[in-house]
Amino acid sequence: MNKTLILLAGYPGTGKTYLANGIMERFPEFCLLSPDEIKEKNWDLYGFNSLKEKERLIQQSWQEYYETLEDCFKRQIGVISDYPFSDKQRATLHRLSKIYSYQVITVRLIADLDVLFQRQQQRDLDETRHLGHIVKCYQKNQVLRHDEADNLLTYDEFKKRCTTRGYESFALGILFELDVTDFNDANYEKLYGALEKIMNG
Repeated sequence: MNKTLILLAGYPGTGKTYLANGIMERFPEFCLLSPDEIKEKNWDLYGFNSLKEKERLIQQSWQEYYETLEDCFKRQIGVISDYPFSDKQRATLHRLSKIYSYQVITVRLIADLDVLFQRQQQRDLDETRHLGHIVKCYQKNQVLRHDEADNLLTYDEFKKRCTTRGYESFALGILFELDVTDFNDANYEKLYGALEKIMNG
């Protein structure tokens, strides 16, 4: 199987984690590398008392992400990574994939923004959602109802992020686009087959 980096990109709330798990079932030799998991780990380790401190930890997490990705490349491990990637990450991902001769496949997930905002709300209010995503100050083991968080996204802010950050246009390497406005209409099996053909080609 060719050395491959699969980027699950596109809007928030499009089921990238679900898709990542589905691909992992088909291709268990891949490792899953999630920027959000690294952020959450660092938020628990260090906490933050302001949005400025939070942003500093986010940048630290990205540095750790790239270092981990490069280590996987050095060991020639296939990688799946899920995030609403944008131009902020494009140059570094392109550079690393070229250095280590990795082919890149982007699966860009799109959907109606009104539907996605409803999903985003449900996810943010879910008690399993890490509080660090929705508060301005955070310490591990903090007790707070999710609907009382002080940094929940408004519809206007959500729409602004989705329309100004380039989530809908991000692509590296071979591109597949999948509309997941209705998950029942998304042909995941067709996608898995296409991925397998490329990786074995």
